Amino acid sequence: MADQIPLYPVRSAAAAAHRKRAASYSAAGPGSGAEWPSSRYQLEDESAHLDEMPLMMSEEGFENDESDYHTLPRARTARRRRGLERFVCGGWKLLCASCCDWLVNICQRKRELKARTVWLGCPEKCEEKHPRNSIKNQKYNIFTFIPGVLYEQFKFFLNLYFLVVSCSQFVPALKIGCLYTYWAPLGFVLAVTIMREAIDEFRRFQRDKEVNSQLYSKLTVRGKVQVKSSDIQVGDLIIVEKNQRIPSDMVFLRTSEKAGSCFIRTDQLDGETDWKLKVAVSCTQRLPALGDLFSISAYVYAQKPQLDIHSFEGTFTREDSDPPIHESLSIENTLWANTIVASGLRDRLRDSETLLRSPGAVTPHRHGAGEPSVQTLGTVAVPSRHPEPEPVDLRVNLDMGKAAYGWMIMKDESIPGTVVRTSTIPEELGRLVYLLTDKTGTLTQNEMVFKRLHLGTVSYGADTMDEIQGHLRNPCPQMQSQAGGNNASSTPPRKAQSSAPKVRKSVSSRVHEAVKAIALCHNVSPVYESRAGVGGEAEYAEADQDFSDGNRTYQAASPDEVALVQWTESVGLTLVSRDLGSVQLRTPSGQIQTYCILQMFPFTSESKRMGVIVRDESTAEITFYMKGADVAMSSIVQYNDWLEEECGNMAREGLRTLVVAKRALTEEQYQDFESRYSQAKLSIHDRALKVAAVVESLERQMELLCLTGVEDRLQADVRPTLELLRNAGIKIWMLTGDKLETATCIAKSSHLVSRTQDIHIFRPVTNRGEAHLELNAFRRKHDCALVISGDSLEVCLKYYEHELAELACQCPAVVCCRCSPTQKARIAKLLQHHTGKRTCAVGDGGNDVSMIQAADCGIGIEGKEGRQASLAADFSVTQFRHIGRLLMVHGRSSYKRSAALGQFVMHRGLIISTMQAVFSSVFYFASVPLYQGFLMVGYATIYTMFPVFSLVLDQDVKPETAMLYPELYKDLTKGRSLSFKTFLVWVLISIYQGGILMYGALLLFESEFVHVLAISFTALILTELLMVALTIRTWHWLMAVAEVLSLGCYVASLAFLNEYFDVAFITTVTFVWKVSAITMVSCLPLYVLKYLKRKLSPPSYTKLAS
Repeated sequence: MADQIPLYPVRSAAAAAHRKRAASYSAAGPGSGAEWPSSRYQLEDESAHLDEMPLMMSEEGFENDESDYHTLPRARTARRRRGLERFVCGGWKLLCASCCDWLVNICQRKRELKARTVWLGCPEKCEEKHPRNSIKNQKYNIFTFIPGVLYEQFKFFLNLYFLVVSCSQFVPALKIGCLYTYWAPLGFVLAVTIMREAIDEFRRFQRDKEVNSQLYSKLTVRGKVQVKSSDIQVGDLIIVEKNQRIPSDMVFLRTSEKAGSCFIRTDQLDGETDWKLKVAVSCTQRLPALGDLFSISAYVYAQKPQLDIHSFEGTFTREDSDPPIHESLSIENTLWANTIVASGLRDRLRDSETLLRSPGAVTPHRHGAGEPSVQTLGTVAVPSRHPEPEPVDLRVNLDMGKAAYGWMIMKDESIPGTVVRTSTIPEELGRLVYLLTDKTGTLTQNEMVFKRLHLGTVSYGADTMDEIQGHLRNPCPQMQSQAGGNNASSTPPRKAQSSAPKVRKSVSSRVHEAVKAIALCHNVSPVYESRAGVGGEAEYAEADQDFSDGNRTYQAASPDEVALVQWTESVGLTLVSRDLGSVQLRTPSGQIQTYCILQMFPFTSESKRMGVIVRDESTAEITFYMKGADVAMSSIVQYNDWLEEECGNMAREGLRTLVVAKRALTEEQYQDFESRYSQAKLSIHDRALKVAAVVESLERQMELLCLTGVEDRLQADVRPTLELLRNAGIKIWMLTGDKLETATCIAKSSHLVSRTQDIHIFRPVTNRGEAHLELNAFRRKHDCALVISGDSLEVCLKYYEHELAELACQCPAVVCCRCSPTQKARIAKLLQHHTGKRTCAVGDGGNDVSMIQAADCGIGIEGKEGRQASLAADFSVTQFRHIGRLLMVHGRSSYKRSAALGQFVMHRGLIISTMQAVFSSVFYFASVPLYQGFLMVGYATIYTMFPVFSLVLDQDVKPETAMLYPELYKDLTKGRSLSFKTFLVWVLISIYQGGILMYGALLLFESEFVHVLAISFTALILTELLMVALTIRTWHWLMAVAEVLSLGCYVASLAFLNEYFDVAFITTVTFVWKVSAITMVSCLPLYVLKYLKRKLSPPSYTKLAS
């Protein structure tokens, strides 16, 4: 299946191999957790000359005639010049990654996926061996842990460099100083890293064990037995209770509900908090008792595992009956893994592998925004023959700083409930350029409110709903005449119905029909909770016949459906009961109207509509009701002149629209349809196409009843937060699985797209030629938002990936609708690859996990759609508005602090390296270390560590100022806080100070060499402490404590360092004035320069602070 879906353009052999490998990883069955477009989107090149057809990617091209684009040369943007960082670090990482991919290809063989036959309750009859039903999110096992952790550390050139330098000390000719000055820091960092990874791995192991150890009731010939989730096999019969997690993809055999249906919640699968209706296999549902499942000989034939989780084709066959019973199985008869059961006891047959074993569940390693730059600069900064362990020292300080940033974020009272789940990338929040956000549950509350009903000639809003109630209280004449003729035959009403469209109906009758259609055409089920809490559900369902309004809740597959049914209840027509075969409505007068459900056609993303065929038990009339999106319904309903205009008006108000229509059927028409429909459902080949063709025969010349408008409420403070992010220079892309019209409405109502901004809706394209023309049309637009569907996006990415990325990145906002989770992740990777900028993904549902993990930084929102997104993300927040402070305050501060900390640690190593170089040059380049043993270790730890690390508390502006002026954030994206320019400035400072300290000590030293050591080292410590004070912009009391504590530690240790210092000399006045003089010469000019720079060219934050 995966080989037949051309989703990606084959750019290179490596890319093709990677995608082939990804397809084999995720092809785990109907519940594989990935959404892929249908194979109907396979693209055919209509003409071979399109390969040479260039896009007009320059302004000069538009001066020509529109037909000239066939001969214009392709103008592709040159790739960015790769710098030293990419050459050094990228080359090593590419080499390691290639080796690992080669090993993976050898060790892992692609498993051929086949259709399967599963016998009820007989796992031993399975012909092929299936993997265990266990969830594994661990990165390593007991054998790969140490090699894996070491690889993750030494794949960075910086760490590998220090390992090589440390190993070189075993060669006598290259040895400088003691071995422990090299291997002790390296061992310490590796030990800390291994401990951290071990703790994280153990936590992952515990989480997996908790899920895999959940107990389920397994039905056997001897009765019920308890089994762990990981011990469930293909073919087992499993009993799942209410509110229990479904352990694997299963076929739904039986339920305690007499209706033979149940609801499941799929918030961890597709991000929707609503309930999905599932139907039990009718053959097994009719059995008298549970034990009878073992008295029959039956099996399930299932298609081979595929990527599309929203379709399933199979058959249920009972062999021991005469004749054998064959029943078709669809997605309605299956239950996805990791969903939650809403009600009813059910027995299921485990059919395929659970989706949670997908390798994509493992979070990839991530590193901070400044880390590659800092590491590259650190590599340049360290001379190869100096014992200072600078790369490891730098890594330790940065990791400790990141842990401090995470602690500050979680302790911020302005964003309560925020959790930092990845401690390695907090400064990543400080350089974001693209923010990819989900819509439902992220920008909106996923709470629907009915706002508008339009009948063509009259429109009802929130302030005129009482008029509808008045119409419903007065029975319309047609209904009275039909009620009076209940005893008559069913033929006259059908004849009257056929001639009804010729008579102009009154407003009252049209209101009655519209409200009745809305109350019948849905998949909502009313649920009455048991007050007593005793007795079975079935007994309670029969006992509670009072239909009390206060005890009723609604379950449905969409919040729109619930909003419509709640609205019909508010105007007087109440849904009181529903099962698979009937619907009961209560009128304002208290009458109960019963309708028999003959057929249900559920909503799909392809059809964009749903329908139901019902028979009124009082009149025997058969009516086909249908509702759906206006784009799907406009060609189905009879001609009218108002539908398109009113849909546009409601869309501009930010409302979600649904068109409702009906068609009356005779008994003969329905019987003919039922026979053709049943035959199509039993087809094994092309079942979906045959079923759609039969249903389509009914969808002709339907009577348009009404147009509804439902509002999806926005999250609190979404508009000001989006405006704040835009002013900070962040481009916002909304990626949603919702339809184009709804996505456009939310984009406008949330001010993602300003009201004065033009919107370019990318027309649907199916081949290369259409994509080419549409991209050229889009190229002529300037400063407009782009709205594109997932299908068109796939076509453009297949042929014009670079051109689409270049054009889309110029837009102030982009809306991608009908996006699958796979497409969301691919868009994140596309932006990273083509722009090289930082991306952040925000989501709240399980369908956003792939996007969150693909982006540089992931933020999960804990909401109605569960915690899967927040658990998979790097940062978890409770509300979307908290993202503003998270980025503007904490992201900005973390990046600037890491930049200052990293550069100061490099300065600390460079200055002592300069002193060593000066010392060696004076003594004829002899291989003699200036400082040995404890002096070297103490210099990088207790003498200077606390003041340098206290820079993580520094801030240039107050948090309130950073929120008030988001333009300050925009400066960080230019990378000026950490660049080669700032690095060279610190190099010059280090050379100047190191030269002054060493030459000054040599110039002022007295008779013994130990005096040079004492003067230079003391001046070095004082210089470092003063430089920290010079760098600090806002003092914190802990900074002062760190300065005093470090100076006190050094002074106290002088009494114990007899082998390095002459205690008699360091207590003299001569020592004091010489050290003071050298320190003043090294630091005073820098103070003067800093003062002059602030006066003549103050930074932007100083202007705001003043």
